[in-house]
Amino acid sequence: MEEQKDEALWQIAKRRAAFRRHVYSYVAVNILLWGIWWFTSGKNTGFNGWPWPAWVMLTWGFSLLFEYFNAYKGDKTEMAEREYERLKRKKEL
Repeated sequence: MEEQKDEALWQIAKRRAAFRRHVYSYVAVNILLWGIWWFTSGKNTGFNGWPWPAWVMLTWGFSLLFEYFNAYKGDKTEMAEREYERLKRKKEL
C-alpha cells in the first residue's frame, strides 16, 4: 500500500514540475512576442484593435489554467478518496 502512495505522490510532483516549466516558457515566449510586436509594429494594433501577442497570451493562458487545475487541484482518484473519507466521517456521526 505504501508503494502506491509513493507512486501517487510522484505523479503529482511530476505534474507540478511540468506546470512550472510551462509557466516559465509562457512568460519567456510572451515577453519575446511582445518585444517583437513593439519593435516591428509599434503601437499599431492588430485584429479588432488588439495587438496580436494578446491573442497568443489569451489562448495559451487559457490552456495553462487547465494545466494548473490538473497539477494543483488534484485528480479524480484523489477527489474520490477525499469524498469517500468525508462520507465515512458523516456516517459515523
